[in-house]
Parts: sequence; C-alpha cells; structure tokens
Amino acid sequence: MLRHGVLRCSRTPHMAQPEIQIDRFRLEPGRHLHLDDWSTRGDDWIHGAQDDAKKATKAANQSLRIELAELQEQLHATKHSKVLIILQGRDTSGKDSTTRRVFGECSPLGVRSAPFGAPSTLERSHDFLWRVHQKAPADGEIVIFNRSHYEDVLIARVEKLVPRKRWTPRYESIVDFERHLVMEGTVILKFFLNISRAEQKQRLQDRLDVREKNWKWDPSDLEARARWDDYTTAYEEALARTGTDLAPWHVVPADQKWFRDHVVARLVIAALRRLDMTLPPAPPGLDKITIPD
Repeated sequence: MLRHGVLRCSRTPHMAQPEIQIDRFRLEPGRHLHLDDWSTRGDDWIHGAQDDAKKATKAANQSLRIELAELQEQLHATKHSKVLIILQGRDTSGKDSTTRRVFGECSPLGVRSAPFGAPSTLERSHDFLWRVHQKAPADGEIVIFNRSHYEDVLIARVEKLVPRKRWTPRYESIVDFERHLVMEGTVILKFFLNISRAEQKQRLQDRLDVREKNWKWDPSDLEARARWDDYTTAYEEALARTGTDLAPWHVVPADQKWFRDHVVARLVIAALRRLDMTLPPAPPGLDKITIPD
C-alpha cells in the first residue's frame, strides 16, 4: 500500500517488510543532478534485512501487476483520462523488459507500446515532435514510449546529428509539448532507468554468450558505451531542464530488475489511484435480458 510517501510491500509471512521513500525517486523540477550520486542498486534504497526485503519485494510484484491490470481496465472502460509513460535509459537498462514485466497482465485493448528508433526520411522532413504527437494516448489508453522525443536532445546531441543551435531550443519545445498534453487530460509519468556501467557491461556480455540473447546484439551499443560520459552529461541536462511539476522525472535504480519493476509499478499504480475511477453504471434493463439456449 502507498501511505504517506512510503512504499510498503504486500504482506509476506515471516519476512521483514521493506520501506522505500517514494519521493526519493522523484527529481525536483529544475534541480541539476549528478547521476553518479544516484545509486543504481535497489539494495541501497531498502531499509531492513536485505534478503528478506528482496524476497518480499519480488513476491509483491505479481500482485502489483494484477492491481495495475484492474486499474487499467477501469481507465479503458471509463475513458476517464489518458496516460503516457516515458521510459528512457541507456542501452540494456531494461525498457523492453520493464514494459513486459510491469504491464504484462494488462489488456492489449487499452495498452500499447510505441518504440522510437531512428526517424524515417518522412519523419526527418518534419519537426522533431511530429512523429511523437501521432503516438500519444487517446482517452482510456496507456501508451508506453520506449525511448521518445528525448532522443532528440540525447542521441542527436551526442552523435552531432544536428547542430547545437537546433537541439538547444528543443528543451523548451519538449516542456511546452508535455504541458499541452497534460492540459488536454494526459497523465505523464517519466522514468529514467539508471543502470551502472558495470551492469551494462555484464548485460552486453550476456548478449554475446547466451544463445537466446544473441539476437539482441547490436554493434552500435559499443559505440554508445564508448561515449558514456558524453551521454551522462546529455542525460543530466535533459532531466534537469525538462522536469516540471506537471511532468516530473523519476530516476529509477535499474541494476536489479525486480527492484526496477517494483518501483515503476508502484508509481504507475499510485498515479492511477489518484484518478479515483469507478466503472460506469450498468445499462438499464440488463436484468430483463435472457440469453437464448
């Protein structure tokens, strides 16, 4: 349950209950951060016995997925609002697996994922937000951006795809775009999945060593890894300049998948609960309908 800014795992017999200060993951709007100061491991954020806390947290994740599915069904049925979830992070930080593991119980009727790769020729001929706005959620939808418009102040910056005079004004455009979506009834949740250099190395090595993961291998991941410090600077500025009260950033430790999933699920559930949704009333006359044999 979420009470007074503290996350508590579901009750698990004979296990210490981990407590996580949820507001510690929220980046205060306008605050500059140094990513090196943010631990990437869940163990560092949990109070109490680590082994018990890990077991309790992992045990809670399935019930969280079920609760999230129930809330998503209410959202889809009521068309109460629309929810945009933005997942950003370095290669191997878990954008795909977070989507699969957190939203796996949700109905595909009301949830969709929108991945953003390199823009097509047509997309490049428009402004950088053109392709993004088309994939924003409609009423009753949850849309998960796997990467997003932030690539245009990250990759575009580090790889020098456009000159500084082009990417610098984009911070303000992003803030205005997200404010517009919120004013039109969209709830925006932004997560930076914060992975360590050591953990990324292990996950990249797994893609070489594990047959079932070979298909994930992309040589460009090594090129991005070689620019780790440049990307760190780009992420830090992007997070500081585009976090707002309407659409703040959350910096989520991503070295341990079970903890990453737990934090994202809890924050999404908390946002959906705040919508205070109830299912629509039943149409009149249902009690008089007989289903024929």
